[in-house]
Amino acid sequence: MSTPATSQESEHLQRSLSNRHIQLIAIGGAFGTGLFMGSGKTVHAAGPSLLLVYLIIGVMLFFVMRAMGELLLHNLDYKSFQDFSAEMLGPWAGFFTGWTYWLCWVVTGMADVIAISGYWDYWVHDKFWAMALAVLVMVGLLGLNLLTVKLFGELEFWFALIKVVAIIGLIAAGIIMITTRFTSPSGNVASISNLWSHGGFFPTGTKGFFAAFQIAVFAFVGIELVGTTSAETKDPEKTLPKAINSIPIRVVLFYVASLAVIMCVTPWDEVNPAVSPFVNIFGLLGFAAAASMMNFVVLTSASSSCNSGIYSTSRMLYGLAHRGMSPKRFGKLSGNGVPVAGLVVSVTLILSVIGLMVNDSIMAAFTVVTTISAVLFIFIWSMILFSYMTYLKRHPEAHARSSYKMPGARFMPQVVLAFFVFVLYVLTQEADTLQALIVTPLWFILLGVTWFFGRRRVAPDADDITPEGTYV
Repeated sequence: MSTPATSQESEHLQRSLSNRHIQLIAIGGAFGTGLFMGSGKTVHAAGPSLLLVYLIIGVMLFFVMRAMGELLLHNLDYKSFQDFSAEMLGPWAGFFTGWTYWLCWVVTGMADVIAISGYWDYWVHDKFWAMALAVLVMVGLLGLNLLTVKLFGELEFWFALIKVVAIIGLIAAGIIMITTRFTSPSGNVASISNLWSHGGFFPTGTKGFFAAFQIAVFAFVGIELVGTTSAETKDPEKTLPKAINSIPIRVVLFYVASLAVIMCVTPWDEVNPAVSPFVNIFGLLGFAAAASMMNFVVLTSASSSCNSGIYSTSRMLYGLAHRGMSPKRFGKLSGNGVPVAGLVVSVTLILSVIGLMVNDSIMAAFTVVTTISAVLFIFIWSMILFSYMTYLKRHPEAHARSSYKMPGARFMPQVVLAFFVFVLYVLTQEADTLQALIVTPLWFILLGVTWFFGRRRVAPDADDITPEGTYV
């Protein structure tokens, strides 16, 4: 039976995100809570060698994004990497990728709620009031996301713009302090030599260097967000390559330059691991008003990441529903083209982290949650690479004529996958990260059992079915 055109349109995601939205979403996804909240712990663990950690991770993930970009542009009917995973590796891969990415952002959203609570606590000095304000922020973001996808794009545009301006301002202020040899109240002189004069560039040895990878990997989660926005992007052939190609510049500017400036102004061994160094730097220098302003910036950054998580989880549930992999209600759109059921369920689960925070410190809860998130995202990034390797074997002619080929296509996927194995090994070396790492296989066991009993209900995406009921 034929479906009326108006009804079909109401159940399709709309291409409402413009080039400026996608560019700022890409920037916002490239740095956020992991950098602002978690970098204090990584600086404390690795010292100046942390700069090398961020460079290595940034290079590796750039190749993942290039693989994703080539695949998405290979077939513009792909709505996200869930779609090409299902086609290249099989329906099981679409099921595992879609549900795991949904959980990725639920867990990341939990980390963001923890961070938001920590930032509110900077002002209210009361843990329970801080948690209440974090819940209020989440409810507000849910309300805004229930309106239109274009409003999501506008929110991300301004959230990301605030972060960019703040980072550039911090770098500029730090350079001025270094060139004028600013002396802090504690007697430290701002100097480039602080990068090696406090125990060397590797002051904590290889152990500390390796330990920094956990939070550092989490700092990059969301970098693949441009892949989930492709179905709602105008002119993806132009916007996706531009967003992905700017990743190396963003890594150098937002990660390496900002943290280098912080450690030049404040020696690494004086950075408090429990406090965001982006806020703490101004507090140490006696600039209370500036510290408060930076706390507002990192609060908006965590809110931005939460906003991205709310968006991503609902779209993944939407895609899963259209393949028969999640309840049908998640595949329904409101009159504004928004998947309401997915938004409400995801936000409710994200807010369940409040129970963990009641019984634990903010940073301890943050470490557990971010480790689980990092492992899940490594799985997603690996699935993108496995899909790409299959694409190379199955469609060599498509790769040959692609206008956006992945550099080193024949060997870099294997190199990056080996790097991911190394990161997982590193997570086994610390007690707090090992505890979280041991828990994550339970998720994949649950998915395996669910797939075994429910795979017969899986169908092609409804968008691939003609009005006559045949598959395209």
